[in-house]
Amino acid sequence: MASERDQWASQLRKGVLELAVLALLADEAKYGSQLVDELAGRPALEITGGTLYPLLARLSKGGLVTTTWVESPAGPPRKYYALSDAGRTRLAGLTAEFRAVAAAMATLLGGN
Repeated sequence: MASERDQWASQLRKGVLELAVLALLADEAKYGSQLVDELAGRPALEITGGTLYPLLARLSKGGLVTTTWVESPAGPPRKYYALSDAGRTRLAGLTAEFRAVAAAMATLLGGN
């Protein structure tokens, strides 16, 4: 059974996952397993495809990302995800909210 700390960390990760994915898509379109790999490079944000793909589907359905199929030189075509204009607006809003919360927590925890 997961410890209380592990459960809390998991909930915190879920809370910032949308922001993390939108941020990874800010500069260029990426395919799903590429996003999983990039998040894995940041252990506090590491997730599985089983968590990522439903989020990408929700972002797509909400008009925050667009999708394009691209032929792959090694294997089947890949579905690439890119930010839409609405996604860029959402990213800016979530970034501002996250920074405000992080700054408030820093003052509570004794940071600057």
